[in-house]
Amino acid sequence: MQKQNKHKIVVAITGASGSVYAKVLLDKLQALSDQIETVGVVMSDNAKDVWRFELDNSDFDKIPYTISDKNNFYAPFASGSAKFDTMIICPCSMGTMARIAAGISNDLTTRAADVILKERRKLILVMRDTPLSLIHINNMKTITEAGGIICPASPSFYSKPETIEQIAATVVDRVIDLCGLSQNSYRWGEKK
Repeated sequence: MQKQNKHKIVVAITGASGSVYAKVLLDKLQALSDQIETVGVVMSDNAKDVWRFELDNSDFDKIPYTISDKNNFYAPFASGSAKFDTMIICPCSMGTMARIAAGISNDLTTRAADVILKERRKLILVMRDTPLSLIHINNMKTITEAGGIICPASPSFYSKPETIEQIAATVVDRVIDLCGLSQNSYRWGEKK
């Protein structure tokens, strides 16, 4: 029997609105830990401020993964040799996306994204802003052409979510699927 390869995942949290998406993502990754070798996390200062404002807590201090400083270029996922196979930026600010699209690696988030793209691995950007300017759309096009995946934080409602976390989970479940992790979640046309 062939051994299942476990995932090595980077989660970057930027200062875009939508901290609930990051919280739900981290909770779901923890629940799927049997499929994951390691999760590395990096948060911007703005991400921490937005988390406090939107979620009324500082629970990011309780994240059960190694959190690397935003300027720590010695973090394992700053190099392709560490073989992290997936990076999720959730939520992803338009400024972060612009720097990635332009190849500017001025912090650990953008450096790790650059590494993931150059190594032809999976980069998933969970964009939350609306409306979009032509600059945003062109940056999304550039990242898509480079192999990245743009996954807008556009919740679905056919599962009839009742809480903000359940609404956020409709997006996060898509992200989990894009990572290649197996999960039980609502599927269109399937009975519960």
